[in-house]
Amino acid sequence: MKRSTATWAISAIVYLGIIIIGYSVYANMNPKTEVTDDHNSKKSDQHNSKNEHTDHEESDMSEVIPKVAYANGITTVELKDKNNNAPELDVSHEKLMHLIVVSSDLEEYHHFHPEEANEGIYQNKFDLVDSSYKAFVDIKPKGLSYSVQPIEFHVGKIHQKNNGNNLVVDKNFTKTINNQPVELKTTEFDVNKEITLDFDLKGAKPEPYLGALGHVVILDENAENFIHVHPVSDDQTVFKTEFTKPGVYKMWAEFKFGEQVNAYPFVIEVK
Repeated sequence: MKRSTATWAISAIVYLGIIIIGYSVYANMNPKTEVTDDHNSKKSDQHNSKNEHTDHEESDMSEVIPKVAYANGITTVELKDKNNNAPELDVSHEKLMHLIVVSSDLEEYHHFHPEEANEGIYQNKFDLVDSSYKAFVDIKPKGLSYSVQPIEFHVGKIHQKNNGNNLVVDKNFTKTINNQPVELKTTEFDVNKEITLDFDLKGAKPEPYLGALGHVVILDENAENFIHVHPVSDDQTVFKTEFTKPGVYKMWAEFKFGEQVNAYPFVIEVK
């Protein structure tokens, strides 16, 4: 009896010891490992997400920096890449460069095509009246990323801030320039939705202009966001675009009749 009791006691102690040791090993390994892995996984996801966001920003950054200056009736655009070299440009719609210039109040609008005067230097001769302007250099550099950004410059002593907030939304969407009327048939503009810009040229047939039947340039009221749209086909004066922010915008629809290019201005509101 004594032996049986002693044997049972020893067995119980050994069994209890095995349970304690096993639990300690499990507690030290599995729970801590799982918590640490979850923590590292979250940190890793955040780090990767941040890196992806940074890479995305870097890929969207322009690798070509344009500078715009005006003197003695000549607008000069200088192009440099990140290595301070002159980038090579591809032809886009029959031209190496499309230079859009608007006055601070968005009343004046010009579409130029500067010619290369020297390596990385493009010039256009045109007399601008004294005012503040914003330029948009629309180019297609070979092998380099690029996005069009506004460049402010001044002519004369007038340094007027952009007055785009004073734009009045059009109620009449028919404009006449050089005796040629054009009507914008689209009257509703919704944000984050594909918009079809349909222009009625009242029976007139436009001439091909820069490789298309027309061009539409759109700026927000502060002349910060630039949109350049081309027709959906070679035989229609229909354009498609999308607005990512609500607000007031001004657009210029360019059509060529004979030897004359007319730029029809429209002020719209995107809701």
